[in-house]
Amino acid sequence: MNTLKSFFLFSMITLWCAACDSQGELSEPVILYNQVGYMVDAPKMVLVSPDVTEVIVRNASGREVLRASADAPVYWPLSGDSVRKVNLSAIDVPGQYRLVMNGAEREINVLEQPFTDVAKAAVKAFYYNRSGMAVDSVFGGPWARLAGHPDTIVYVHASAADENRPTGTVISSPMGWYDAGDYNKYIVNSGISTYTLLRALQDFPDYFDQLRIGLPDADSAHPDLLTETLYNLKWVLTMQDPNDGGVYHKLTTLKFEDFVMPHQAVNKRFVVSKSTSATLDFAALAAHSAGILCRYNDLVEMGEEALLKAIKAYDWALKNPDLLYFQPGDVSTGAYDDDVLTDEWFWASAELFLATGDQKYLEAAKSYYQRPSIPGWSQVDALGVLSLLDDVSLKDDVWIHQLKSDFLSLVDELVEVSKTSPYGISLSSFEWGSNSRVANEAMLKLFACKLTGSDDYWHSALSDIDYLLGRNATGYCFVTGFGDKKVMNIHHRPSIADGVVEPVPGFLAGGPNTVVFADCPNAERSLFPAKSYVDLACSYSTNEIAINWNAPLVYLAGGLDALLIK
Repeated sequence: MNTLKSFFLFSMITLWCAACDSQGELSEPVILYNQVGYMVDAPKMVLVSPDVTEVIVRNASGREVLRASADAPVYWPLSGDSVRKVNLSAIDVPGQYRLVMNGAEREINVLEQPFTDVAKAAVKAFYYNRSGMAVDSVFGGPWARLAGHPDTIVYVHASAADENRPTGTVISSPMGWYDAGDYNKYIVNSGISTYTLLRALQDFPDYFDQLRIGLPDADSAHPDLLTETLYNLKWVLTMQDPNDGGVYHKLTTLKFEDFVMPHQAVNKRFVVSKSTSATLDFAALAAHSAGILCRYNDLVEMGEEALLKAIKAYDWALKNPDLLYFQPGDVSTGAYDDDVLTDEWFWASAELFLATGDQKYLEAAKSYYQRPSIPGWSQVDALGVLSLLDDVSLKDDVWIHQLKSDFLSLVDELVEVSKTSPYGISLSSFEWGSNSRVANEAMLKLFACKLTGSDDYWHSALSDIDYLLGRNATGYCFVTGFGDKKVMNIHHRPSIADGVVEPVPGFLAGGPNTVVFADCPNAERSLFPAKSYVDLACSYSTNEIAINWNAPLVYLAGGLDALLIK
């Protein structure tokens, strides 16, 4: 590990732990805050330790502009500490402010559009994770690198072989994003990630049409977000077997590559196993994307092709309704295995109905429908609900009214939890990628705001991004490249192997996780779930990055800016 990175990490852990006693209680004046910036005309809340009763706010010239009293301390079992909420919403002029309390000081920013840079960086992180493409210094700065994994020579694994494509058949499956901290590409995770970015483009078109990221293939005909999303969508469409319509579960090496740069990772790559889950996710994404692509003259043909592929994939799934993915014995990379496919059937059926108007898909969607849950790679029913609720032609449908009621009921429950939570979030457990769950919950809240216009929803989503940007029990700003207490050692091969002290910017770290503790055997991890996080590269359980974690961050950061400046 880089010496500077190690020194930074040791210093930050030492400073933070000095502020906590052995029981997890905060023992020195501590303030937890959004380290990027607060919106001018919106709620602003910071958290302080129990010994702080008042926060004095001074502007850049040192003049006192606010004296805010702290609420009563509230204990949170998940963090093992008590915090007081302090409302700074009265600050209504952009600028930099100094918070003073019990002799300690912190600076906060109040901005018209505080999340634009986060949104840009979160999109550009996908560019940095492109397979088969070099990152040059013009667009990549210090994180420039050579291309790796062109994937024009990919072998059909024995688990995916059939009479048309026997074991060892060479196919081409280029482009796409590296899935996470490794160099493999997975259909199941690409499905939700690509959809979420397309959803952001649809829900906030004026904002994302104008957002310029700095991409080498950007052009005036397409929003940059669409340009980046197309890079992965084009790969996804290559993963279908043209002979029967089934979709390969993943493109991967047999085992994870070492921590080297992409061009140094040269082991053979394979397409592995067709699965019903991958095929249904493919069908859903291809059908959904078809409607978007056909809005652009130069992408109409791609959109038409995507819809034909979606129909063919769905038909294959009908013939193979429960072909679950099982990891072959010689493969040890990410499995993304799922044994409950009701949600995938619902999502694919909903998207094909919307794309074709064929009532058979609508009847299938109704038969598979269940009350939606928080989106995740293995739980995609909410994606179908969002698409159906977005279709204006269905607004008077009785069943759609039920979907809307169920959806808003889910989001209302989240909002109520966040209102009473000491840390102002809806999260009640800390598992793998806990930060992505916060972002996905916030995405649902922003969509609910678009449906209803209720301020409660975006206020709660705003509180969620405050949490991700530093107002959490660890004190870290979880987006790389941002914050006063930065994440420096993400589990991401290029960030580890490139020799650059700063990690690739714009990635959302996974966050506290109580499922796995053995990845860094010598690291001390808090047993309090909300603090069970370490900024170490070995900690894939807390510090890995993933495309399905960044996608809702793009939606959240861009969506908040779009809603709050309308």
